[in-house]
Amino acid sequence: MSSTHTSLDAASTERKARLTKLKSLKRKPPSPSTSPPLNPTSRTSPPPPSYLSNRNYDPMTRGPKLGFENPPSLTLPTLETRASAIAETTTAEAEAQQEERPIDLFRLQPRRPNWDLKRDVERRMEGVRGRTEEAIARLVRERVGKLEGAGMGIGGGELVEGVRGREKEGEEEERRGGEEEGGV
Repeated sequence: MSSTHTSLDAASTERKARLTKLKSLKRKPPSPSTSPPLNPTSRTSPPPPSYLSNRNYDPMTRGPKLGFENPPSLTLPTLETRASAIAETTTAEAEAQQEERPIDLFRLQPRRPNWDLKRDVERRMEGVRGRTEEAIARLVRERVGKLEGAGMGIGGGELVEGVRGREKEGEEEERRGGEEEGGV
């Protein structure tokens, strides 16, 4: 880990050295040998200390510009100002509506007063339903056994039809119960 760290440090210092070299080349004034002197009798004046471009130079402070004079969003509305204005208007409208209309107590009540009781009972009833179906099947078997013992034999087809009839009746009763609860 330390070997990679030192190699990265060495690479970054080399990169910094190259950048400073490039900056110094950019900031050098034109050399006196390429341009003819304006006044051959006078000595050459020392070069200016640094080169500043006009895009980031502030002549009033005689230094670099530090930010905007006027923010760019001064004249145009921004998204944040629009969003805050919309939020303020909607909250004001909501408050006005709350003040105008009194609270309706009938709407606060649930549609079915016992919905939570049914929800709690449903979990318990799942186990009871299975046991009930088993008990019904046992009772049917006992009755069939008694009928066969008494000499009143019921064929398998008749027994199946009787069980199906009972199941249909149970389903119809459940539907009727569901319709009565939904309609209230």
